[in-house]
Amino acid sequence: MSRNFDSRTAWLAVVLLLPVALLNYLDRQMLASMKFSVMADIPTIETEANWGRMLGQFKWVYAVLSPLGGFLADRFSRRLTIVASLFGWSLVTWWTGRVTTYSELLWARSLMGFSEAFYIPAALALISEYHSRYTRSQAVGLHQMAIYCGVILGGFGGLVADAPMLGWRVAFWVCGILGMVYALPLATFLKDAPNPSADHAEEIERKENVFSWSHFAYLFRNLSFLLLVLYFTLPAMAAWVVRDWMPAILKQEFELSQTRAGIAATVSWQLAAIVGVLMGGALADHWSRTQPRGRIFISAIGVSLIAPAIFGVGNAPYLWVAVVFLVVFGIGWGFFDGNNMPILSQIVPPKLLATGYGIMNFVSISCGGFADWGFGILRDQNIPLNVIFGIFAFIALGSIIPVLLIRPR
Repeated sequence: MSRNFDSRTAWLAVVLLLPVALLNYLDRQMLASMKFSVMADIPTIETEANWGRMLGQFKWVYAVLSPLGGFLADRFSRRLTIVASLFGWSLVTWWTGRVTTYSELLWARSLMGFSEAFYIPAALALISEYHSRYTRSQAVGLHQMAIYCGVILGGFGGLVADAPMLGWRVAFWVCGILGMVYALPLATFLKDAPNPSADHAEEIERKENVFSWSHFAYLFRNLSFLLLVLYFTLPAMAAWVVRDWMPAILKQEFELSQTRAGIAATVSWQLAAIVGVLMGGALADHWSRTQPRGRIFISAIGVSLIAPAIFGVGNAPYLWVAVVFLVVFGIGWGFFDGNNMPILSQIVPPKLLATGYGIMNFVSISCGGFADWGFGILRDQNIPLNVIFGIFAFIALGSIIPVLLIRPR
């Protein structure tokens, strides 16, 4: 059930969150495009497996704390959760530029995962509360577009890392300071949406008796929610590998500089994802007016593009072929990524949106961490790239079945 808000207030909330979403992924993404500079500066990293473990470390901490972050956002204040998360991860970003050992880098990524875990569930739930079913996918899509822009900027991290007067550490210092500064106006102007309508609150309290941790039991008894968790996880495993490893892959496979590899690996598919998320959001909102499963169908179309694109990237003989498949991947990802929270809003009550998304993050990103680590191990053992990407393509393709079984309210 939706509530009506002043349109300007609803869209203001989205606009205020755009810089936060951009920094959320810029701060985590730029490390991937600076891999060779960081490994040269911190020799105790030593192996590809250690690099993959470090990438996984962030995800495992992020994943474990995501349900807690969602629960706190639902139970208390989404606005305060967002502001505290922004300030926390920005402080950690600044400190990351000062680490000198692999152990310190692991701690920095762990703290990054801790502080960032509270943002996405709270932000997407806040946007979904402000927007009705007629604009929800477009509003979430605009927020996700800022994330893609953050990844694109992160792709230029190699350029900063290679610059003699800058270096990889400067990028972390600057981004950390910007985030801490922006936390102040965000705390001033961002507002929580009014409480969910009484009928929803009474419905949950009647069914659960206690308005607290019993929310988790309510969600785990919801078959459509469990199917969405599975669907949310499988394509994301491939996406994490593309996001975290593609700069290094293109550099090694096509003998590019760190700067060119970082740009080619991120700009191509992230620009395509912007097109995909805007197009997919508009189509999903339009289709959902006449077909309750419209968002589900649009999202499934996206995954049907993701799977063959992953396979194509792993078998690309030339750089331009890899870039074409990355573009297809980006369009599919936009269709998929912009509709997960709107689908969730069709199967759980508003007051459980952040908690539900936190659980989805827990499962998805935990598996993403193992995907990163496993990818590094397979690369150390010289498993062919096309075999590795074929496995991830098959996993992504299998996710279409559970999403088509979801029954929205």
